[in-house]
Amino acid sequence: MNVRNATVADARAISALINQYAEHDRMLFRSLADIYENLQTFTVVEAEGEVVGCCALDVVWADLAEIKSLAVDQKFMNRGVGCMLVGAATEQAQKLGLPRLFALTLTPAFFVKLGFEIIDTDKLPMKVWSDCARCPKQQNCDETAVVKTLPPQA
Repeated sequence: MNVRNATVADARAISALINQYAEHDRMLFRSLADIYENLQTFTVVEAEGEVVGCCALDVVWADLAEIKSLAVDQKFMNRGVGCMLVGAATEQAQKLGLPRLFALTLTPAFFVKLGFEIIDTDKLPMKVWSDCARCPKQQNCDETAVVKTLPPQA
């Protein structure tokens, strides 16, 4: 398996992965146009010539970035793809000089296993909630906030 930055050729595969989860209310839908506009924020895992996982790193503020749109092909679950993607996002955040990384997730145990801690969503700045405005679960959010403090890049 190969972890790499996304390319234009990956956009449709990224869209298919994300929207497969969105159809089951496990993730926010992202249009193909949105994926193209934000392609530089995406990392993918490629296996057997196919994109089998993706995630985006979105810088929110000078001290905070979010892992978004973390999706893994069902055939590649429990094979380390998600860990590879979170690791790549963490490394990128450190290179950018960001001290904290967070995610809003339905699977907090996965992130806790990777060194994140569960926090009260009220501890995140209001800027974080821009995606919430278009979420159908807005008033009944079932996601958990997780955060990780990053050591400075050596």
